[in-house]
Amino acid sequence: MAVRLRLMRMGKKKQPTYRIVAADRRSPRDGRFLEIVGTYQPRLEPSGVKIDEAKALKWLRNGALPSETVEKLLKINGTWDHFTKGTNPEIVEEPAAVEPAAEEPAAAEPAAEEAAEAGASS
Repeated sequence: MAVRLRLMRMGKKKQPTYRIVAADRRSPRDGRFLEIVGTYQPRLEPSGVKIDEAKALKWLRNGALPSETVEKLLKINGTWDHFTKGTNPEIVEEPAAVEPAAEEPAAAEPAAEEAAEAGASS
């Protein structure tokens, strides 16, 4: 079953609101869906985007493809960055401290040159 993250239209005529849902790609736009991932309210100023990041990442990691619009909304929300970089939003690891090991060989080279010069001048 091919799963897509896409918009499902809700609301009255001329007053749309959308649900972001995980649905089988063969089901109709406003038809059957597997899970509600978030909401999108384009009429608000600025537009209201609420996405459950854990649910969205779960579906994306399981192979669900977002529609173009949902992908833009995920980028606005920041969820797309977590997905593409492979980071878990709940557990963000800090980079390990880099030790100055590169400086030690450089310090050893001048000592070797000084010993070679002392041996050559004798």
